Amino acid sequence: MSIYTLAIETSCDETSAAVLQDGRTVVSNVISSQVPIHRKFGGVVPEVASRHHIEQIMPVIDQALVDANLTLDDMDHIGVTYGPGLVGALLVGVSAAKALSFAKDIPLIGVHHMEGHIFANFLLHPELEPPFLCLVVSGGHTIIVHVTDYESFQVLGQTRDDAAGEAFDKIARVLGYPYPGGPHIDALAKEGNPDAIEFPRPLLEKGNFDFSFSGLKSSVLNYINGKQQKGESICHEDVAASFQKAITDVLVDKMKEAAHTLGETKIALAGGVSANSGLQRDLQAMCEAEGLTYLTAGSMLATDNAAMIGCRAYYMAQAGKFSNYTLNAKPSIPLGSDLWKGNQHG
Repeated sequence: MSIYTLAIETSCDETSAAVLQDGRTVVSNVISSQVPIHRKFGGVVPEVASRHHIEQIMPVIDQALVDANLTLDDMDHIGVTYGPGLVGALLVGVSAAKALSFAKDIPLIGVHHMEGHIFANFLLHPELEPPFLCLVVSGGHTIIVHVTDYESFQVLGQTRDDAAGEAFDKIARVLGYPYPGGPHIDALAKEGNPDAIEFPRPLLEKGNFDFSFSGLKSSVLNYINGKQQKGESICHEDVAASFQKAITDVLVDKMKEAAHTLGETKIALAGGVSANSGLQRDLQAMCEAEGLTYLTAGSMLATDNAAMIGCRAYYMAQAGKFSNYTLNAKPSIPLGSDLWKGNQHG
């Protein structure tokens, strides 16, 4: 008999609900994006995001159930993102999930957002099983994770300051492109020369799996400001291509070293920035050259969505990791932590 999961995701500026069958089959996945709303502000405004989540959460959940041709009575459990993210946005999803869980007596599961991103790969690759290495790259996070089994995550390294996605958005904004900036940098980079400008590759010493992109970001800003002060023209395509290549070089180099250090042969890519074509191309090329298997969640599942939360929730349910009604939003929570235990049944 099939197990159905209702999943809810509201960590930032996407209101999403999904229905999954047996953890890996996406029956429906509805996403209401707020990108057009926040674009005029140059980034996500937390208060505005929260208000729109409140307006959209129930219609999105209803639509996910309609698309799946199922009802709440068919659901075996409800998974919801409880962190990390914008606290007001998270609270909307958590509150909705708790209310539905209580009203229908459906087991509740609090899901870590970044673990959800990792599990997006299971949806696109039915054959994928742990162990594997995963590079999670998003607007707020850049992490290398060793996924040893469905419930074990070892963080090998993470950003010490700016995440890669944050750097992409900042440079795009300085060049005059609207939020979100990452896709604009990616498009420009395809037309530019990645060797035109020498930008730094930070923290490339062996054995260091951490990241730092604040210095790289400052170097690009200094280059742009210097050109502007001298009245010289700036080739946006070359800046984008050189900047993007500096980031991808660091990401790819560290993933190669991590794979060889741990003896892992499967490399997965996850998170919003995983949609970047330059990163996909360079990481895939490295995997082919090193004899490694390359996996990615694909563009649709790379950005925030409830389907990935549902996949993670299914495996948590299999492990008996259910939450009670003290479950609360946590804007900052370490990947792989056992903080869910404070909200568990029993």
